[in-house]
Amino acid sequence: MNNIEATLFLCFFCIFSSSHVHFAGAKQTAGNITASENPFTPKASLIRYWNNHINGDTPKPYFFLSKASPLTAVDSTRFASLASNHALHTRHSDFCSAAKLFCFPELANAHSIDKHGDDVSFAAYSGKNFTNYGSDRLSGADSFKNYSGGDNIAVDSFRRYSRNSAGHEDGFLNYAGEVNVADQSFTTYATGTTGGSGEFSNYNTNANEPNGRFTSYSDKANGRSQTFTTYSDNGNTGDQTFTSYSKNGNGAPNEFSGYGTGSNVVNTGFTKYGETANGANDSFTSYGENGNVPVNDFKGYGDGGNGAVYGFKNYRDQSNIGVDSFSSYAKNSNNEKVNFVNYGKSFNLGSDNFTGYGQGNVGGNVSFKTYGQGQSFKVYTKDGVVFAHYSSNVSSSGKTVNKWVEEGKFFRESMLKEGTLMQMPDIKDKMPKRTFLPRNIVLNLPFSSSKIGEIWRVFGAGENSSMAGIISSAVSECERPASKGETKRCVGSAEDMIDFATSVLGSGVVVRTPENVVGSKKKVMIGKVNGINGGDVTRAVSCHQSLYPYLLYYCHSVPRVRVYETDLLDPKSLEKINHGVAICHIDTSAWSPSHGAFLALGSGPGRIEVCHWIFENDMTWNIID
Repeated sequence: MNNIEATLFLCFFCIFSSSHVHFAGAKQTAGNITASENPFTPKASLIRYWNNHINGDTPKPYFFLSKASPLTAVDSTRFASLASNHALHTRHSDFCSAAKLFCFPELANAHSIDKHGDDVSFAAYSGKNFTNYGSDRLSGADSFKNYSGGDNIAVDSFRRYSRNSAGHEDGFLNYAGEVNVADQSFTTYATGTTGGSGEFSNYNTNANEPNGRFTSYSDKANGRSQTFTTYSDNGNTGDQTFTSYSKNGNGAPNEFSGYGTGSNVVNTGFTKYGETANGANDSFTSYGENGNVPVNDFKGYGDGGNGAVYGFKNYRDQSNIGVDSFSSYAKNSNNEKVNFVNYGKSFNLGSDNFTGYGQGNVGGNVSFKTYGQGQSFKVYTKDGVVFAHYSSNVSSSGKTVNKWVEEGKFFRESMLKEGTLMQMPDIKDKMPKRTFLPRNIVLNLPFSSSKIGEIWRVFGAGENSSMAGIISSAVSECERPASKGETKRCVGSAEDMIDFATSVLGSGVVVRTPENVVGSKKKVMIGKVNGINGGDVTRAVSCHQSLYPYLLYYCHSVPRVRVYETDLLDPKSLEKINHGVAICHIDTSAWSPSHGAFLALGSGPGRIEVCHWIFENDMTWNIID
């Protein structure tokens, strides 16, 4: 008998001697362990934990039990042992696969395509590593159409793509659309090319967590045009970085049209973009328009350029609280022209910082036409700068329904009446599918900002990678101090969630989530409404998913709420299509004035109650009726 088998035997003995295990009857239906179920799996352990900690005769919630780890008893013990010995990273791939975690594929082992001499059309393609592809090509065209479309976690790498080619055309149409957690890397793309063109159309459209990195893109290119059309439109968070883009380029025009339009918190960084370029012509049209908190950083953009022309038209127009930073923009350039038209005409104040902008610019000019308020200009050249129609009175208050808040996401309690016709928001779960980890593994994994490097190591996340950012963001949110009156905890095991809910509400609890997602993004009719706990003001524990390698929930106590269950009907047939769960926050006095609920409903903190639906795979715990 080896060490693992001996350990398992001891564990099994302890379970038998301390738990009541049921073996009789049919296959599991309501949470009992039967002869066809292995009683030592994480799921069986969770069922016993539920039986021992939850009072009441309510059926065990299948949707909750289904989130238990799929690990076998042997694998659970093996990975727990590795975690306790800080060696889990040595079995990273096995761990991710067996536990069904969210891990990026290892690009080093992905598909690599070397130099290719023929024109190629890549349709319905994804998850590949294109290294040295198209290098030294003479003319020709490659098309990436519907590439990575509809994927859940699309990860692609284009390294040294089209390098030193001449007259080579690349087309990325409908690339990575409708994906969750897209991660694309374009490294030394089109470096040293002559002529040709690269076109990115409908790139990352409607993507959730789009991340793109363009490093040394079009460096030393001659006359090659790059077009980004409807790039990251309607994207949800994410980061786009352009580092040393078009550096030392000659006559290379770049056009960003409809970039980040309608995006929700997209961060874009342009570092050393167009540095020492000659005769470049870049156009940013409708960039970040209608964005919700778009953050853009231009560092060393156009530094030392000669005769370059940059145009920012309708840049961040009608966006909600944007933050832009222009550092050393067009510094020490010759005959550069920069034109900002309708820049930052926002619903709500933005924060822009121009440091060392145009400093040392010889013979060029900078003009700002109809420029919004909230900007800071430091060490700005005094000559050759024209401000026309600078808007110092853009309204940041008043009853304006923000088009950026999805219709139906927030509503008033009076809407929850039988017969009411209302818009449902998108309640579909956009997160990658994951499961909880067994508690014995979670307890042995690092989870704090002080050990962030260790966490990256466990899940194979390189420094500055998208996965590293995802992990850091989740940990940071979990470590955020609780709001006034809030009790919070992040949980990575089902047992931890049960413990938190019962510590707040007691052992007599029930957990709820919507029955399905039918009616999402459509008009529905409210059917029969049932107020939980008699419709009185009560307490609840709400748990929302966080993006993380394993299933992680941000759970928090919600004081002074009313919770409702309601049938949702098809407005035409009046047939029941769903059973939804809504929660109404009675006290909103501690909420931020810029909260999306007030932007949508037109009020302020403490003045109104705010209701919202519980989304797919999120849940609310309540005291049992």
